[in-house]
Amino acid sequence: MTRIDDNAPAGTMDRRRFLLGAASLAVAAGLGGLSRQVGAQAAPPAAPTAGPFTLMKLPYADSALDPVISANTIGFHYGKHHKGYVDNLNKLVAGTELADKPLATVVAATAGNPDKVAIFNNAAQVWNHDFYWASLKPGGGGEPPAVLGKLMETAFGSVAACKDELKKAALGQFGSGWAWLALDGGKLVVVKTANADNPTTKGLKPLLTIDVWEHAYYLDYQNRRADYAQAVIDKLLNWGFAAGNLA
Repeated sequence: MTRIDDNAPAGTMDRRRFLLGAASLAVAAGLGGLSRQVGAQAAPPAAPTAGPFTLMKLPYADSALDPVISANTIGFHYGKHHKGYVDNLNKLVAGTELADKPLATVVAATAGNPDKVAIFNNAAQVWNHDFYWASLKPGGGGEPPAVLGKLMETAFGSVAACKDELKKAALGQFGSGWAWLALDGGKLVVVKTANADNPTTKGLKPLLTIDVWEHAYYLDYQNRRADYAQAVIDKLLNWGFAAGNLA
């Protein structure tokens, strides 16, 4: 993977960062079925949104992740928080040149732009949440596909060590944010990002994520983020989705 040259002139670096971000977001979006609207066999969607960007359909029923993540949490997290980002994004881009752009392009185009912080925050949160729901599945966890397992062993020494690093990232993120398994070139890395940020803004390719904003777990776990992270890793992570994003 081409890396960003921090010593390049500002205009060149910004263009490279935009292209890297757009490419990573677009590839991940295509592989995960993440676009303006994700069709899947799903629970009934929340109230419809008004605007070019729509709330994805969950790829499972809202009770399917019980007991790790309750239907009550899904109702608030997906039906209110996730939907809220979609609604805000539509309001923010209305009448602008971004209104008819793909979500991935909006995220890449606004990352690091101090004049478009609100648009980035909401667009990236829509994208991150789409990616998060796809990173989970009922009856998930367990062992990854062989191709992913080999990369985990190469990068971390073992599959178990990779899972431990993912949990450390989830716990080590101070405040709201995300823990990610990502590709840096051909090597697996585990990174954490704050607030709405994601690895594509750093030229990395995300494979899966764990949401560690409090609204992702507080109704079920209160302040026990460690228990939430461990349960998600052991019982919900969709390793097949991560392996599919390697291509």
